[in-house]
Amino acid sequence: MGTQEQPCYTLIQGPTDTEQPSEMTLKQDLENGDIPVKTAALKKVIQLILNGERLPGILMTVIRFVMPSEDHTIKKLLLVFWEIVPKTTPDGKLLQEMILVCDAYRKDLSHPNEFIRGSTLRFLCKLKEPELLEPLMPTIRTCLEHRHSYVRRNAVLAIFTIYKNFDFLIPDAPELISNFLEGEQDMSCKRNAFMMLIHADQERALTYLSTCIDQVNSFGDILQLVIVELIYKVCHANPGERARFIRCIYNLLNSNSPAVRYEAAGTLVTLSSAPTAIKAAANCYIELIVKESDNNVKLIVLDRLVALKDSPQQEKILQELAMDVLRILSTPDLEVRKKTLNLALELVTMRSVNEMVEVLKKEVGKTHNTVEHEDTGKYRQLLVRTLHTISMKFPDVAANVIPILMDFLSDNNELAATDVLVFVREAIQRFEGLRPQIIERLLSALPTICSVTVQCHTLWILGEYASSSGEVSGVVSAVRGSLGELPIVEDEMRKAAGEAGEEEGSGDKATQQQQQQQKVTADGTYASQSAFSTTTSVRKADDRPPLRKYLLEGNFYLGAVIANTLVKLAFRYTSLESELSKQNAFCAEVMLVISSIVHLGKSGLPQKSMTDDDYDRMMLCLQVVSERTPSLASVFTKQCRAALSHMLTAKTEEEEALRRDRKASKVIEHVDDHIAFSHLTKGGDLSSTDDMFDLSMSMAVSGGKKEGIDLTTSKLSKVTQLTGFSDPVYAEAYVHINQYDIVLDVLIVNQTADTLQNCTLELATLGDLKLVEKPQPVVLAPHDFCNIKANVKVASTENGFIFGNIVYDVKGSTSDRNVVILNDIHVDIMDYIVPASCTDLEFRQMWLDFEWENKVSVNTQMTELKAYLDYLCKSTNMKCLTPEKALGGTGDYMAANLYAHSIFGEDALANLSIEKPLGNPDSAVTGHIRIRAKSQGMAISLGDRVNKVQKATIKSVGG
Repeated sequence: MGTQEQPCYTLIQGPTDTEQPSEMTLKQDLENGDIPVKTAALKKVIQLILNGERLPGILMTVIRFVMPSEDHTIKKLLLVFWEIVPKTTPDGKLLQEMILVCDAYRKDLSHPNEFIRGSTLRFLCKLKEPELLEPLMPTIRTCLEHRHSYVRRNAVLAIFTIYKNFDFLIPDAPELISNFLEGEQDMSCKRNAFMMLIHADQERALTYLSTCIDQVNSFGDILQLVIVELIYKVCHANPGERARFIRCIYNLLNSNSPAVRYEAAGTLVTLSSAPTAIKAAANCYIELIVKESDNNVKLIVLDRLVALKDSPQQEKILQELAMDVLRILSTPDLEVRKKTLNLALELVTMRSVNEMVEVLKKEVGKTHNTVEHEDTGKYRQLLVRTLHTISMKFPDVAANVIPILMDFLSDNNELAATDVLVFVREAIQRFEGLRPQIIERLLSALPTICSVTVQCHTLWILGEYASSSGEVSGVVSAVRGSLGELPIVEDEMRKAAGEAGEEEGSGDKATQQQQQQQKVTADGTYASQSAFSTTTSVRKADDRPPLRKYLLEGNFYLGAVIANTLVKLAFRYTSLESELSKQNAFCAEVMLVISSIVHLGKSGLPQKSMTDDDYDRMMLCLQVVSERTPSLASVFTKQCRAALSHMLTAKTEEEEALRRDRKASKVIEHVDDHIAFSHLTKGGDLSSTDDMFDLSMSMAVSGGKKEGIDLTTSKLSKVTQLTGFSDPVYAEAYVHINQYDIVLDVLIVNQTADTLQNCTLELATLGDLKLVEKPQPVVLAPHDFCNIKANVKVASTENGFIFGNIVYDVKGSTSDRNVVILNDIHVDIMDYIVPASCTDLEFRQMWLDFEWENKVSVNTQMTELKAYLDYLCKSTNMKCLTPEKALGGTGDYMAANLYAHSIFGEDALANLSIEKPLGNPDSAVTGHIRIRAKSQGMAISLGDRVNKVQKATIKSVGG
């Protein structure tokens, strides 16, 4: 083996760019310098010893010239020095000089200054030489009676450590500490003493706890935490003790310390599965979340509350606390609110649904009347989705939810309004009794909607579900009212001509109006106000009806939606109205609206010209209205709704399948679990419920198949060979990636017959990687080997490279330094991204927001579309968002959306569009993959990964 590091407990990082002082210079500074010079020299000595330097002559200098100093800084540095300096000869015997050091320890333990005594006692906890500790034992014992608590508590720690390592030095330590505990009043001292008894003599700890179990609530929090730890260990090792101590845990749930309440609640859940215990622990968790200010603490405790729900028995108990869980919504943090709403959704029942809906409606109202903020809009979105899910789960409450959500259609937050419409669309499809109420609400909200996307969704719902002649006429009237006077182009031309005339007329009267309108300012002087007409063209544009304003801005996709809606209404009106003249009049009105929009698109008045797709769609609608054949009527009035119904059914089935899989993955009872018959056990025996010790034991002795991959195999797969077998120095690295850190464990083997001196691993990085520290040089004997570790920090999700070389000197050689070039280590993006889920609306919004796109052509020999998609998802850690039913069946083309999330908070989107040539089933898949991300590195790295896995498919098929 190579040079082994000395045991060390305190690490001090020194500067690497300064020249190292010589041993002679350090001796002179320690002998003749004043206090600041001695302090600086002692620091340098400590740094040199930590870096592996041997300074054999420095020990006596320190003993003679530094130890007698009474300066506190030097005494603190001396404790570090004595900790790291070699104390034995090469054959393992204690150095003679250490006798003098031991005498100095004894003096410091009797020092009148309590800080020096306490720090020396803490230092003694780190000594591993019993020869040095043995003469100090009587002095350490006397420190237990010191007047200051700092000395006493460190004396207890020193005795605990010495007893744990060398029990022969103080065999009566448990009895000594037990007597000390009975007479001690300071909480920190009692805590250390009690902790020692827990680990050294548990029976004495239990005896002490039994004598003061009724006074536990008056103890300090540090002692209460240790008591909770003792009860947890004792009750798991001996379940029969639960009845003795469970009342104490109940009492600690009311402690003043949040940490004690948290630990007591966790211990209570593991000790008992009784409903009262679960309810008390859950209430404690909820109180902690509500009262704690740190969001990280809230999330941790909330995770424990969510974990309680995994057990079916505990879930029933938590359902009674569903309304208490909603108290957590008072927290302003969005992540806490999101987890809370998800938990509440899983706990809601028929008994609590009405009350929960009322609370959520109040929360929705609060977001509506507050100052708009980014998190406010997202929270509103979460509330809308939660109410949506509750309404689908419990249809009886949908009628109460719809009115308040309709107010958000005119909201400036487009995402919240869109979520409301998604809910309305599903509600109007599933609950026929609510359709008239929803249609009426949508018609009243239509003029106030301020988003083009929301207008499109609203018009589609109105066109699809307006069923009576009154509703159909109401929708057409609302559309005409939002478009203004028809035809649009002629009306706009008239308004433009009228505005020009008004401006010319106002110019002649300007002087007269200025003379008539004079105002007095604050200082008493006159000021004239211009009285030109304020009814400018900008003002006119703002006063336009909403649909016309959007069309004049160039949003002609909205025009196509209006045309499509009117066609559906025309077919529905003709089926309801038997009189032919009224049918023709209605269809003529519809054609007038559509042709007016088409004329506007071709007139040049809008800010953007109409696209060919929108034009073709509107002209098709005109032709459909003019012909009105039964086949076209079926397409517009029946098949659209059937497609929606099919989509909603598929979505429901997918959610049910996920829920079933989640339940199936939970092991309710293990194979080797003991069966507890409650009627055959004693009433006071609490060990029959939730016996975690028995569960752990049965899992340990069971011979069941272990899931997961072999750890040895997974480690070997991450070993990278850095040099060749014929190189003088062989090197290989195990790359261990843990979120933001990369640890390189490099094995270096000296394959020569020479001693390699100053063998240094020099590394550099490319990409968003940063080397934390430079590896220290080592000395390798002939055919020796050693391990060197290097840490690399990762800053973002993109591919990176680590490269470098090994530099060494050969002992006795006069030539220059030798260099071995290392192979590059490739840091893969796959180690940082994980599959994730998002809604279709969120995917589209991110697709619009992300500016970096990488288009990758499909290049593979695979012939199955679905097989290629599955291979791509598996190889890139991305999740397919497209429902499984939409991908099923046979066909010659496929489109799918993929999504992944990185540990750095970055999102990656991908759209897969692939096809196969018609009539050639054996041909390879073709197409392209469009990748979008917020950062350029993410998009490029993911594209490189796709190209790499595609090449692997070509090689495998070719082989």
